[in-house]
Amino acid sequence: MKIWFKLMKDNRLLRDMTVSDDSQDTRTHKIFRALEQCCLKCDLPRPLWLDATVREFQRYAKARFRQDSFMEEIPFDYLEIHVIEED
Repeated sequence: MKIWFKLMKDNRLLRDMTVSDDSQDTRTHKIFRALEQCCLKCDLPRPLWLDATVREFQRYAKARFRQDSFMEEIPFDYLEIHVIEED
């Protein structure tokens, strides 16, 4: 599985990274682990999975974490997560 993370501000890409996970773990565990890796590497607080975010991710394999998903103030508009390759 490959997951692409993008930090966006004013419709511009600030930073992106791709996380690959070839383990035999569940899809959910792979996604949570990849999100944790991204947050650690980019020095970001971990976002909360709101109901709307979960529905968006289930439907499109893509979701955006905006300010309402973070407990702290963030210096970007949103963090987008997008599954670009499934196992």
